[in-house]
Amino acid sequence: MALMESGEMYLETILILSQKQPQVRSIDIADHMNFSKPSVSRAMHLLKDSGYIDMDKSGLITLLEPGRKVAESIYDRHNILSKALVYLGVDEETATDDACRMEHYISEKSFQAIKTCLQKNGLL
Repeated sequence: MALMESGEMYLETILILSQKQPQVRSIDIADHMNFSKPSVSRAMHLLKDSGYIDMDKSGLITLLEPGRKVAESIYDRHNILSKALVYLGVDEETATDDACRMEHYISEKSFQAIKTCLQKNGLL
């Protein structure tokens, strides 16, 4: 599976949920993302077949190293872009929503420039 925005979102969600609870299942992801269970189940099988996650016989989902790297990168982008937007005066809810979209499309060069700016201003 070529990892697209939806795959990145699923991996990021698995990471976030795994930080909040000891076990992650498809139903947890579906609830968190407000997606149907069949949609999440299909996505989990694609991510598993692509080597991003492992799913045991009881349905417990674990990020494998490639999936963890993608999830952490997207989550880092999300947090940094949210902070940048808030710093620019955007309200937190809008900043979070916008960062969620931007995190998938911003170039590495632009992202690093934003990150450097925040670091120079003591925000990171």
